[in-house]
Amino acid sequence: MDITLLGLAAVTAILVAGLSIDFATGHRQVRFLKDVRPAETGPQLSIIAAARNEARGIEAAVTSLLHLDYPALEIVIVNDRSTDETGAILERVARSAEAGAGFRRTASPGSARLKIVDVTGLPGGWLGKNYALQVGADAATGALILFTDADIVFEPSTLRRAVTLLEEEKLDHLPVIPDIVVPGVALTAFVCAFGVFFSMYARPWKVRDPRSRAHIGVGAFNLIRAEVYRAIGGHRPIAMRPDDDIKLGKLVKKHGFRQDVAIGRDLIAVEWYASVRELIDGLMKNAFAGVDYSLWKVAGSSVALFLMNVWPVLALFLTHGVTRALNGVSVLLIVFIFWTVNGTRVIYVPAFPASALLFIYIMWRSALVAVLSGTITWRGTAYPLSQMRANRI
Repeated sequence: MDITLLGLAAVTAILVAGLSIDFATGHRQVRFLKDVRPAETGPQLSIIAAARNEARGIEAAVTSLLHLDYPALEIVIVNDRSTDETGAILERVARSAEAGAGFRRTASPGSARLKIVDVTGLPGGWLGKNYALQVGADAATGALILFTDADIVFEPSTLRRAVTLLEEEKLDHLPVIPDIVVPGVALTAFVCAFGVFFSMYARPWKVRDPRSRAHIGVGAFNLIRAEVYRAIGGHRPIAMRPDDDIKLGKLVKKHGFRQDVAIGRDLIAVEWYASVRELIDGLMKNAFAGVDYSLWKVAGSSVALFLMNVWPVLALFLTHGVTRALNGVSVLLIVFIFWTVNGTRVIYVPAFPASALLFIYIMWRSALVAVLSGTITWRGTAYPLSQMRANRI
C-alpha cells in the first residue's frame, strides 16, 4: 500500500507540475480587454440576446446595452416564449428608449437601435435558445455580430475595445470571459474553482494557435464576423447543443478561421446563480454535453478531478514521509494554479477540494438523470437525449 501511495503521489506531482508550467507560460498570454485602446469607429455591429423568463435581470442588461458608446450599433432582443414579466419589461424599456435611442418593432420600416423579436413557437430539431439566436441573427444587419446573454451588464466602452482587438489581430471570432457575480462565500469559492476547471478544459491561451485543436466560446460575449457566422452555417449545425457557445467556437476553429480570447474583468459582468441549488440546476444542462454524453468520459473526468484536486489535500493527513512531501508539492502547485487564474481571491483555496467534489457530483447527476430519463430539460422544455447525442460537432 505504501508503494502504491508513493507512486500515486509521484505521478500526481508530475501531472500537476506539467499543468503549472502550462498555466504559468500560457495564462499571462491572454489579454485583458480593459488594457486595449477603444476604437474611434468601427463597422456596423449587431448585438443579439435571447431572453426567456429573464425578468430578474433583463432591464439592467438591456439598459447597459443602450448605454454602450459604440458608434454603429443595433440591438436585437429575442423574447423566447417567456411566461414571466420579461415581455412587459422589454416593452417598458423600449418605450423609454424610443425617444432618445430610436426603436421599432421588426415589422416597421427604417433603421433602428433596438429591435424586439418575439418567438412564440419552437420548431422540431432545435433547442429554444439556439433557435432564438438564429432568429436574431437572421434579423440582424451588422457586419459584426455579438451573441450575449440577457443578463449581462457591460461597461460603455466594452464594444469599442473588443473591436480594436478584433481588427488589430485580424480575428474572425473573439470571445470575452466576464466577471461572474454571486452572493456568499460558498458560491464565490465555487466560481473561483470553476475558473480553474474551465481553464484546464479549454486552455484559452492555445485557441489563437491554428495548429492547436483548442477552441473556446463564451455565452456572455461571442463576437464574430457576420460573414464567418454564415459561412459556418450559423447555429444550425449546433441546433441541439446546450453548450452552443463553446461549440460555436469549435465550428469557427474547424473551418480554419482566426480565433482568440480576452478577459473582460471590470468591463463585463454577469450575475450567475443566487444559491447552490440554482447553480447545480443551471450546470446540469451542460455538464453531460461537455463530455459528449459519454459515461466513460464522466468517469475519467471524475477520477482526474479527484486525484489532482482533492486527494493531495487528503493525503497530507493520511500519509507520511516522502509520500506526504510529494503530495505537499502537489498542493502548493494547485495553489499556484488557483492564484494564476483568480489572483487575490486565492483566499478561497481552502474550499477548492469541496468545489471539485461538488463539480464531480454535478457531472454524475447530470449524466444519470439524462440517461435514466432519456431527456435533458432546459429552460422548461424537455429534449430527447438521443436527439441531442446525435448532434455531434
